[in-house]
Amino acid sequence: MSAPFEERSGVVPCGTPWGRWYQTLEEVFIEVQVPPGTRAKDIRCSLQSRHIALAVGGREVLQGTLFDSTITDEGTWTLEDRKLIRIVLMKTNRNAGNCWTSLLENEYAADPWVQDQMQRKLTLERFQRENPGFDFSGAEISGNYSKGGPDFSSLEK
Repeated sequence: MSAPFEERSGVVPCGTPWGRWYQTLEEVFIEVQVPPGTRAKDIRCSLQSRHIALAVGGREVLQGTLFDSTITDEGTWTLEDRKLIRIVLMKTNRNAGNCWTSLLENEYAADPWVQDQMQRKLTLERFQRENPGFDFSGAEISGNYSKGGPDFSSLEK
């Protein structure tokens, strides 16, 4: 069985002082580097539709209003190897035109090149979903991919 499209085509991460974040059509992933040996009981994480708060060992790492809304009940966090916190948020708006330009409203913005690459990846991911028999993981895209790329839904099959 082959890996999901987003795994085959790689991720486009946006680096931050505490780690990185990246996105797919449906989810936003946040990876936070923590001191080795960190235990789950040292972590306080609050995930709400438009707000996130993360503290490790009583020290605030990340807090603020998210760029866009998420489905609160589907947000999760895990501690991996006692040195990485992975947070997964499910986007409420899951179309290719909903490419988050930053993690929080006014913080952790992707630089223009990274933003461009994120948008290209989401557009290719959308094409893959619309055309499941084809493999777009190595495809290059040029032209109008902003806001999710061209809309082919009105074309006859």
